[in-house]
Amino acid sequence: MIDGHPLVRLGVRGVLENRFEVHESATREEGLELVRDIGSFDVVIVDMRWRANGAGTPALSGSEAIRGLHKAAPSLGIIAHGDRPERHIATAALQAGATAYLARTAGAAELRRATEAALAQESFIDPAVPPRGSRGKVTRRQRQILQRLANGESTTVAARELDLSEETVKTHTKNIMARLGARNRTHAVAIALRESLID
Repeated sequence: MIDGHPLVRLGVRGVLENRFEVHESATREEGLELVRDIGSFDVVIVDMRWRANGAGTPALSGSEAIRGLHKAAPSLGIIAHGDRPERHIATAALQAGATAYLARTAGAAELRRATEAALAQESFIDPAVPPRGSRGKVTRRQRQILQRLANGESTTVAARELDLSEETVKTHTKNIMARLGARNRTHAVAIALRESLID
């Protein structure tokens, strides 16, 4: 279990220790080193949330850690442990090489199911994750704005075409980024295209 929060690690241990021998690591770098050096692990649970290392600079990301773990031990079952049950986070984790995706909102039964699936090298996605192509995460107006951003249009042009003020388009854009968990407009467009929210 790789997670910077001791209580999360304690909870995971409590759920799994009857069936598995559980080892803990507070950082992705340390977890990756353990897998490379020891190499006798069956399943690894990787925290996907962004965090800085002790120096305040970005640490190894969840996706980077998954790629490193998969390269070091191709038969390792990898569970990506994300903040929310959202399709784009699950997709990114699976594309990086994870076997399973589980949100932090999941219960003990889902954690056990995800672990058993990862052990058997079977794919598992948190049941709370919306189906691929689900359009429930952004509104119709937000999709219209996203589509214009994807087409390379400026905020000014999008506002004119949709008969909105530029300020309204900017507000919608901020809300879109928050709903999708995007770092910026380009990232929001990439997520929307990947999830078929826009064409």
